[in-house]
Parts: sequence; structure tokens; C-alpha cells
Amino acid sequence: MNDAKAKTSATSESVKNDTITLLQAHRSIRRFKQKSINSADLKLIIKAGQAAATSSFCQSVSVIRVTDEYKRAQMAEWAGGQPYVQSAPEFLVFCADLSRAKYLISQLDSHQPLSDSNNDEPFAWTEQFITATLDVGLFAQNCAVAAQSLDLGICYIGGIRNQIQNVSRALELPDLVVPLFGMCIGYPDQSPDRKPRLPTEAVFFENTYVAAKEYEQVSNEYDQHIKHYYEQRTKGKLSQTWSEQLAKQAATQTRPHMQTFLHSKGMAKR
Repeated sequence: MNDAKAKTSATSESVKNDTITLLQAHRSIRRFKQKSINSADLKLIIKAGQAAATSSFCQSVSVIRVTDEYKRAQMAEWAGGQPYVQSAPEFLVFCADLSRAKYLISQLDSHQPLSDSNNDEPFAWTEQFITATLDVGLFAQNCAVAAQSLDLGICYIGGIRNQIQNVSRALELPDLVVPLFGMCIGYPDQSPDRKPRLPTEAVFFENTYVAAKEYEQVSNEYDQHIKHYYEQRTKGKLSQTWSEQLAKQAATQTRPHMQTFLHSKGMAKR
């Protein structure tokens, strides 16, 4: 490699802009200072979420800010006893929302019932649920990055789906609205190490999929890296590889109630 090419390669590897640095510094924060978040900053975070890409411009997202102390306590319990759900300065619940679209369509003067025999159940297609959940994920990640740019920390809370029916009732969610996850937000009162991610060659391919056996050595090295990370983080209380963690998850049935709940809300029925 000549000097010019070597210099270009080194530059592309070493130089990062502020956005990339922020993204790569992400950590889940579970202990927060008891310092309130400025309401203007909270609104900025939500507006950043709204700026995310949205499938077919449906904007199928609603966010519920939970400030009621009793509801917060319930959410913490339903999420598996996660105390930071109750103690974080802010707790938001991100919902896939097709109810708004259904109502607005019904109010159109030009709206004509479709000839489809399933039209009595609008937005019941699985594809519509998938695109709504994608919208929520993109919206929430924009919120997370915006919050972190304001020196705040966040933690996603998928545990609200443990008792999703209770969460739905507490938030008074109508049909076609599903709570997907929560997010704790606040000023960090801890500085945990960043959890190592898979090497890029294990997730980024060109033209065709690469089977895991083709990069098994890389995976084995990553396993040992994760094992060391857990041992250091827990002071020896946890010692497992990523593969061992996956094996435990694969052997455990989680939230078997989800399909029934989605159907009860009129979603993913066909």
C-alpha cells in the first residue's frame, strides 16, 4: 500500500464525528440522579423521535409519559421488579398506534367502505403491525440518541410486556394500540462499562448471507470477551459466554400471551 492510500485508510478508521462518538458510547443506565428534566428538553426529545423515518408516512407511534406515582409503582412491578422504572425522573411508554389512523379515515367525507370482506377489521394485517412496530423502534431510538446528546441516560424496558394486559388497562389503551416497551430517562448516577457488541464481520456481509460457522473463530473469541466482561461487571458472580446466555434464552418460553393479546387488540390477525 502506498503512503497516500495508507494515510486515507488510517484516517477513515480513526476519525469520528460527534454523532458517531455519541452512538458508540451508548450504555443502559439504571441509576439516576434525582434531578428533574427540563420540560423543554423532554419536548425536544419527543420531536427528535418524530423526525425519524416512518413507514408509508403512517406515523404509527404514540408515547405516554407516566407521572402518576401509583402507576409508576405498578409498572415497575409488572416489568419484573425493576426499581428504576419507579425512580427514574421520566418514564415513557412507546406504543404502536393504528387507532388514530382508523379514526381519521372514518372522518373523511370521501371515505367509502372497501369491497374487502375483512374491512370490518381495519389494520388487522400482520404487515401493518410489523410496520407500526418498526416505526416505534425508529422513533424511540431517535429519542434515545437525543436524550444522550443532552447528557441524559436511558434504559429500554421491554419487561412491560410481561403483564401487557395490565399495562394496557392502566394506560387506558384502546384497540389497535399496543405498548411495546418503556424507556427510563434521567441524569446518570453511574458510569457502567459499555457492553461489547459482536465484531462487525459477524453482522455485516456483502451480496449473500454468511453462515455462522464461517466465522466461528470470531464468535468464540467474542464469547470469551463477553465472559470476561460479565465477570468484571459482577465481580465474579456471573461467568457465562454470550452463546451460553443465548442457550438459556432459547430454552425459556417468554411471554406466550403476546399473540392472544395482539389479536384481542385487533392486530396481526391475518
